Amino acid sequence: MNYQHFVSPQTQYYHLPMQFELEGGEVLTGVQVAYRTWGKLNLEGDNGMLICHALTGSADADDWWEGLLGSKKALDSDRNFIVCSNILGSCYGTTGATSINPQTGIRYGGSFPAITIRDMVHLQAALIKYLEIKSLQLVIGGSLGGMQVLEWALLYPEIVQAIAPIATSGRHSAWCIGLSEAQRQAIYADPNWLGGDYTPEQPPNQGLAVARMMAMSAYRSWQTFTERFGREYDASADQFAIASYLQHHGQKLVQRFDANTYITLTQAMDSHDIAQGQDYKSVLQSIKQPALVVAIDSDILYPPIEQQELADLIPHAQLGLLKSIYGHDAFLIDIEALNELVINFQQSSGIM
Repeated sequence: MNYQHFVSPQTQYYHLPMQFELEGGEVLTGVQVAYRTWGKLNLEGDNGMLICHALTGSADADDWWEGLLGSKKALDSDRNFIVCSNILGSCYGTTGATSINPQTGIRYGGSFPAITIRDMVHLQAALIKYLEIKSLQLVIGGSLGGMQVLEWALLYPEIVQAIAPIATSGRHSAWCIGLSEAQRQAIYADPNWLGGDYTPEQPPNQGLAVARMMAMSAYRSWQTFTERFGREYDASADQFAIASYLQHHGQKLVQRFDANTYITLTQAMDSHDIAQGQDYKSVLQSIKQPALVVAIDSDILYPPIEQQELADLIPHAQLGLLKSIYGHDAFLIDIEALNELVINFQQSSGIM
């Protein structure tokens, strides 16, 4: 399936002029990065901001974070040059499993190599250099995007002035790894999976849909489902309304996302550990930038205890609490409240 029609016409593309070596030792050639920008870079090159998207997101941050991006908002395109790139391994324009392998002339499919969060960040850094951005006033993102934010602070401290990791952790918990593995097993169990070598005409849609249903159950909260659905019965489908809701979201994802991509990115999330064999506490304490660590009080996927730990260990961090019934997805739903948290942080940190 071609996912190009899900990519905005405003998308630009950067073609890496050299080979790109992954943490695991594999080397990619002909790497392409899809990205969007808003605003203008100043002469000093120091008014940059970077948005890092989540698992099934894209570079089109004006679609999914419209409430944060624009004039007078936290990500103010009147003052800043704002960049959002589609991450390595995704299917929305940046090199990933759906891309053509220049070495073979066919799609990578199941042969696309394992990648890490650091690989994603290193590729973003190549884009930032190409765009001649000398300084990023803020790097911000939620969930998988928040993992990238933390790595940015550690890998490129000379560029990053402040960070805002949202609804994320410094290392993936057993809870998150277990949920991700269950989702992957649903995809593997689909008879069309074929070890990742399925055809675009017969992808493992049922497995991916079930994986999305599992994920949606963790993205929301008990209160959300109870208040919205209760024990309401969908007579037209002869099942509970919550079942119809989850099936709907499963089918929506298979129309716009690739199963191999889902496997690649969830495995990268599971490997996420900013310490990488070092002392975890010391690594967090080495982050010197001002940080806004945002927790969502109803998040069961990345519970607030994980963000509290980040805020306690990062020296110049403050904890922002997003009060919401919407669970993990609140950072994409309660945008007005999140926008206010980020603006207050910018003002208190002097980075506006």
